[in-house]
Amino acid sequence: MRALCWAGADAVEVRRVPDPELRNAQDMIVRVRRSTTCGADLPLLGGRVPEASAGEVLGREFLGEVVEVGPEVRRHRIADRVVVGAAVACGECWFCRQGLLACCDNGTSGVTAEPEWGQPSAGGFGRPARLGGFAGGHAEFVRVPYADVGAFAVPESVSDDRAVFAADAAPAGWYGAELGEVAPGDVVAVWGAGAVGQLTAGAAVARGADRVIVVDDRDDRLRMVARHAGVEALNHRYVDVLAELRERSGGRGPDVCVDASGMPAEPSRWPLTEADGGAALREAVHACRKGGVVVVLDARPGVVDRFPLGALANKGLAVRAARRRSATAIPELLARMARDELVTEHLATHRMPLERGADGYALFRDRADGCVRVVFTP
Repeated sequence: MRALCWAGADAVEVRRVPDPELRNAQDMIVRVRRSTTCGADLPLLGGRVPEASAGEVLGREFLGEVVEVGPEVRRHRIADRVVVGAAVACGECWFCRQGLLACCDNGTSGVTAEPEWGQPSAGGFGRPARLGGFAGGHAEFVRVPYADVGAFAVPESVSDDRAVFAADAAPAGWYGAELGEVAPGDVVAVWGAGAVGQLTAGAAVARGADRVIVVDDRDDRLRMVARHAGVEALNHRYVDVLAELRERSGGRGPDVCVDASGMPAEPSRWPLTEADGGAALREAVHACRKGGVVVVLDARPGVVDRFPLGALANKGLAVRAARRRSATAIPELLARMARDELVTEHLATHRMPLERGADGYALFRDRADGCVRVVFTP
């Protein structure tokens, strides 16, 4: 089959790779209908993940049609249309039983210590195999382990272009609002107007926030989130963000500040140790009101230097972080999509065949031509 593979730093290419096969009784094979770029791909694309090997299939977020099921798969049948969560979880380990599927002990393709994190997290699609990942969704077919745990039927009324964002971007955005415990009357600030930031802003509105302000340096993205989520927008190139946020929150600062800025677009700004301290995260800590909550929705591969620990402690802030949401939220998000309460297809600013994968990733990396996400069809 054809698949979009990592070929080295800043290089991806379509290659012929073996068709996936069932390996376990709980596996299924999905024919991909849509897949999308993801900000978590950028460290890998830039050559900043040393565990990566040339030829590994990319693609964290995808949607498709079931073509083969293992004998222990109960929830899915051939020809079902499904969206697949980005994290692979067994559903049975201690972490899964606590609802922490993204922390699964067993959902990896191999043993990995990942010593910089202290413990490994769950495996995922489109991650290097040596980090416990699985072949991704930028391909004609994908093997889905633990299919009853991580794959979900798509309602007939929901289009492919909408549903594909239920794989990871929408769960991550909604988890940002959930981690922040956004409540009616809150003022919420979100750094980053990419897909996850826009969906975080929309989730905050849905939870009853009084004001939601999105901070970014791209006017096109800010116009998009203001139009589709009905929120306020700040371009940090033109205003004093901290002063504006205090002004818009009664002088206190936002109740919840979410860093959804992700990885910088420029490869030269992707060191494993970020000497600038993570500018958006530092600003979020300084902006947040005393006793507020700072949420980090991120995929940085290394460490952040110069973190403002003094401000965090003296202001009594809570910090909550998640690399990705477990799949438990996907059914609710699909139901919201079916009721038109969650609209995502506008985030697919570019649509391309898989053969143009290199062009699509260049647009996505450079945020060129107003690109937010590129959706591929194999």
